[in-house]
Amino acid sequence: MTSWVIDNSHSMVQFTVRHMMISKVRGRFERFNGSVVFDEQNPVNSSVNVQIEAASIETRDAKRDAHLTSPDFLDVANYPYLTFASKRIEVLDESHGRIIGDLTIRGVTREVALDVEYNGQARAPWGTTSAGFHASTIINRKDWGLNWNVGLETGGVLVGEEVQIDIELEIVKQEAQPELAATAA
Repeated sequence: MTSWVIDNSHSMVQFTVRHMMISKVRGRFERFNGSVVFDEQNPVNSSVNVQIEAASIETRDAKRDAHLTSPDFLDVANYPYLTFASKRIEVLDESHGRIIGDLTIRGVTREVALDVEYNGQARAPWGTTSAGFHASTIINRKDWGLNWNVGLETGGVLVGEEVQIDIELEIVKQEAQPELAATAA
């Protein structure tokens, strides 16, 4: 198995939520890191661990972002990170699979399944090897205690309960480093 690191400049953690039952608001998290152990020969032996900085949420509206980081939603003062840790991987075919793992938000951990598409590998001009993936799932935000809402006069609510999560992930293979020759003392 080989260790890989997340290439943040070519990766994205995004989400989509209904607004007033009539449109969708999209956002993303700007800062995240993690580790991937990717067994290319037998992907079920792979693992993923990701930590997302909750305060890095960006929805293109500063007031909304401030509300999302408040105790009404992510409560970043008390819960600075969202985390995902894989538990098992299922292979569906040569380019599709499912990663089942624990998603922790606001100190609440629930199992989720990410539908994953493997987009292959490429060798960069500077000699590194990268692999690309797309993953998605839908969660109910209330399962993590994100209950804040306002009823609308016309019926329905201000913020939808379902959250579509989409992840574009590019990882870079960590090539084995040659052992340094021992030097005589």
